[in-house]
Amino acid sequence: MTDSVLIEGLAVEAVIGVYDWEREVTQTLLVDLDMAWDNRLPGASDDVSDALDYGVVSERVAQWLRQAQPALLETAAEGLAQMIRDEFGVRWLKLTLRKPGAVPAARAVGVCIERGQV
Repeated sequence: MTDSVLIEGLAVEAVIGVYDWEREVTQTLLVDLDMAWDNRLPGASDDVSDALDYGVVSERVAQWLRQAQPALLETAAEGLAQMIRDEFGVRWLKLTLRKPGAVPAARAVGVCIERGQV
């Protein structure tokens, strides 16, 4: 199966970082998700209950990041991937997590992981 559901550029304000000052402010994180999902059933039924609801996934990702307050992007990426796979039944995903402005000379820094099997 090569179907997927995409979420690109989901902006979430959350506490993240290793420095003391970073633990006192929120910073913008950008999340991109490519999640394996069989789109044949929702394509035929035209019923959102058969689909991977990207609105629900987006809200859950934002909620998780705001609550977790990880120090590292790597920790955030691993936790998000596990939560999405567990809660939504996603077998495979590619997750990119960016932190804009973290390095002045770069537009963003980040991590990209793939978890599960297609």
